[in-house]
Amino acid sequence: MTETRPKRADARRNYERLLTEARAVFAARGTDASLEEIARRSGVGIGTLYRHFPNRHAMMSAVFQDALAELLERSRQLAGAEQPCGALVDWLRAVVAHAGEYRGLATALMSGTADDSSAMASCSITLREAGEGLLRRAQQSGSVRSDVSIGDLMQLTNAIALAAEQTPADTELPDRLLALTLRGLRADGTGPA
Repeated sequence: MTETRPKRADARRNYERLLTEARAVFAARGTDASLEEIARRSGVGIGTLYRHFPNRHAMMSAVFQDALAELLERSRQLAGAEQPCGALVDWLRAVVAHAGEYRGLATALMSGTADDSSAMASCSITLREAGEGLLRRAQQSGSVRSDVSIGDLMQLTNAIALAAEQTPADTELPDRLLALTLRGLRADGTGPA
């Protein structure tokens, strides 16, 4: 059995600097920004970056852990909501907002659902699991059609974030597309809660 030793202080500092700079660079240039730039801005060589993050998806996964934790907490808060459909809608809005935070994140999350071995897959799997309970409650209440899957909802929310990314001047687009999508989910066909 191998033991995992704690990181040395300099390795921890390098890791934290890499994450800080990756957040800034991804926010400014998107998730396909240069890893060399992130390393340079962090004051380390590219080899150090790759020792901490073996690939771009591993770095992206680490960068988005705080936002992921917030989405998981939000799903727990909404789990006992009086209106299950409203809780699902609130959570889906939060997912769309999260996927739209960084240019390229929606695409990475979508690809993570297709490749279970990618570092982004763990983010996608965790989000699906968090939303599954909310969807099940909404379906059991009769508000959402029984043939809707959480996988479909995650793909739709990522597609909405991707569409919004392509049209940044239209700030209302995500809400309009989500409302349109939700009309199709409702068991009674009346639209979002």
